[in-house]
Amino acid sequence: MKKIILFIQDRHQFLYNLFLLLFAMSLVVYVLPRKGSFKYEFQKGKPWLHEDYVAPFDFAIVRTDADIELERQEISARSPLFFKRLSNEGALQIQRLETSLLETNDSTLSPEGDMAIYAKRLLNSVYEKGLIQTSEIELQPNKPLLINQQGVNESLDISSFYSLKQAKDVLLNDSTLTQDERIRAFALGALNYSVLFDKKTTEAYLESQLGKVLTTQGLVQQGENIVFKGNIVDEEIFNKLLSIKLAYEGSFANRSSFYLVLGGQILLVGTLLYMLFLFLIHFRPHILENSTSLTLVLFNMVVMVVLAKVVVGYNPSWIYLTPFPILPIILRAFYDTRLALFAHIVTILLIGFLAPNGFEFVFLQFVAGIFSILTVTGIFKRAQLFTASLKITLIYMIVFLGFTIIQEGTMSIDDLLVLGFFGINGFLSLFAFPLIYLFEKVFGLVSDVTLLELSDTNSPVLRELSEKAPGTFQHSLQVANLAESATLAVGGNALLVRTGALYHDIGKLDVPFYFVENQTTGVNPHDELSFQESAKIIIGHVSNGVKRAKKAKLPETIIDFIRTHHGTSTVQYFYRQYIKSFPDREGDLEPFTYPGPKPFSKETAILMMADSVEAASKSLKEHTERSVVELVDKIITHQMQEGQFENADITLKEILNIKEIFAKKLLNIYHLRIEYPD
Repeated sequence: MKKIILFIQDRHQFLYNLFLLLFAMSLVVYVLPRKGSFKYEFQKGKPWLHEDYVAPFDFAIVRTDADIELERQEISARSPLFFKRLSNEGALQIQRLETSLLETNDSTLSPEGDMAIYAKRLLNSVYEKGLIQTSEIELQPNKPLLINQQGVNESLDISSFYSLKQAKDVLLNDSTLTQDERIRAFALGALNYSVLFDKKTTEAYLESQLGKVLTTQGLVQQGENIVFKGNIVDEEIFNKLLSIKLAYEGSFANRSSFYLVLGGQILLVGTLLYMLFLFLIHFRPHILENSTSLTLVLFNMVVMVVLAKVVVGYNPSWIYLTPFPILPIILRAFYDTRLALFAHIVTILLIGFLAPNGFEFVFLQFVAGIFSILTVTGIFKRAQLFTASLKITLIYMIVFLGFTIIQEGTMSIDDLLVLGFFGINGFLSLFAFPLIYLFEKVFGLVSDVTLLELSDTNSPVLRELSEKAPGTFQHSLQVANLAESATLAVGGNALLVRTGALYHDIGKLDVPFYFVENQTTGVNPHDELSFQESAKIIIGHVSNGVKRAKKAKLPETIIDFIRTHHGTSTVQYFYRQYIKSFPDREGDLEPFTYPGPKPFSKETAILMMADSVEAASKSLKEHTERSVVELVDKIITHQMQEGQFENADITLKEILNIKEIFAKKLLNIYHLRIEYPD
């Protein structure tokens, strides 16, 4: 058990990465359709771009949904409405009239009175003709009407019956009945439908007729030519191709075939994700060393695949509404262009299993993805976001137009609709930027936009630094320029290192006058302190800087520059003074040593070099090419000998290049100026 725990501890990062890979693969495979697929792409009205195709087996031609729906509508239109006659309804209602009159206990309203007998005779004439119910149905011209009489359905003429309004008019307009309003009121209450709409029979008959609608039309025999290369896929050919496509998909319905398809999907998805991991291993190993970064990359990829599944399931034509360029835009905001592009390629290949017209889809998204990455690089103003969105929309339209012209030689209404989809797609791409902000908060990462905001010297922390410690502020600016130039040359994140450089010495704000660059009065407060106390104050600016940074809610990525910019080096000035005074204590380094950690990235290593070189360059009496080159070489070589860069992913060749850049930049800073005459 102990060995297992130790094994997990030693390889916890690898095991976590493996778990993420398998989990992502499982999710992607889960959303893929578990069925076979027809290997040819085709669209109605467009040319058949493959070789001549003949039927590989016998199959029935499936009718299109539109054809089936049209026939169902025609059947519904001509399906009859059924009615039934209640033969004793008249007698029941007349009896009801008599009962109502008796219940009044009024001798003048006797059922046997002359007026009552007249009213009953009038009602009887109405019911002999019939009172038909039409309120629950919508009568249409030429709609058959049938009435069941004695078990036989006969044609019904609706005009041969009274409607409820017509029956009331008979009673209301009868001159005799108007002589007694009370009798007429009771007679009106005795009106009720005697010919009813038979909803149950009508629906049952319609259902039986709809059930007879055929879903197939004709048969294609094995070996029959279906389409020749270059032919336009017309309605007939499209139906045949669609039928055989459905036949292929339906042929994978048994359990063994289901598992074969599942196995094939696991192989393909696993291969694509493994390809991504190989890329990260060889070119971006720091992503695999950071659980948060890997989680962010895979999360966004899987979300795009799931989104494509939902859209295709709802309406396949809406696939071009989906803003897939959001993925590379988001990844480019946190990482480099190459990683964003590679992740985008893998993602659209995965979505290609879901999307209709897979080649066209992959080609379009590949071009749009590259263009979006190149367009959004360096975007820091809101106006540029809309420009980038417009450019992405235009590239979609241009590529799609090219495809359409090649395949059809003309534009259809459907093609124009797709162009409209691209416009919406471009607009939706703008949502990448609030998502970037969301991911910053959720995953604790820093985007270029945030770095640019932080590098503004008008930010509260940097403004305070410029006011309370102007010497330190100027030093930070010079370090930022040196580090940025070196980082650009060796392929690091220049904006990150520049921002880190601006904040690396904010810990000096607690006691600015204890640092030589801020001492303008000629008084050195260290003269009143012991060497250990002075060293403690100097070293303390690192921990104080971390506290200030956390209080200002700076990202951890920036705080790392504060922690590591001195690594585990020694405060040389006070240590040497200490040794001169106490030569027998030469090995007592701890009070004069920074706590670390050492730089653990290319950017933090470059900042350490730039900080040391810039500070030391001010102590030179002459800034000649030789003196500057020797100084730079001496300082950086000493840091290498101390092992300060052993945890950073920086090569000896890159360090040599950085030395040259530092020397050139310092010579430019300290170049001789022309003396102006008085």
